[in-house]
Amino acid sequence: MRTILTEPDRHTNMTTQPNKTLETFPNPNPGRDYHIHMEIPEFTCLCPKTGQPDFATLILDYIADQQCVELKSLKLYMWSFREEGHFHEDVTNRILDDLVAATNPRFMRLTAKFYVRGGIFTNVVAEHRKAGWQPAPFVELSQFSTQSNTRG
Repeated sequence: MRTILTEPDRHTNMTTQPNKTLETFPNPNPGRDYHIHMEIPEFTCLCPKTGQPDFATLILDYIADQQCVELKSLKLYMWSFREEGHFHEDVTNRILDDLVAATNPRFMRLTAKFYVRGGIFTNVVAEHRKAGWQPAPFVELSQFSTQSNTRG
């Protein structure tokens, strides 16, 4: 008799589930404006008209004040939209509002680059600026390109 050993089914033992909770941690350097850049290439929600999935790369750029967003909670938060119907404009602004409420940043910009749907690419850019915050004068340095963290 032959015994076959198998790996446990990792999908049924997941300990994390999508949710709308955004956790934060104290900004390690609140005395300095510094740019935090995140790319979320696997965002998915549903079209509220057809129920078909919409895919996007979200680009989050922000200057923290006292709090930064914790990455695992951000991932689970993004996953929570997979089964929800949203127009592109709605979901982009909703995510920005939730992130601003959680972190109260000096500045935050969310760029949502949705993949083609019906021959049309949609990009939605939403911004928040804290009242009274003035950015330091711009210094020209290299910019983060789209998918700057992709090696290849």
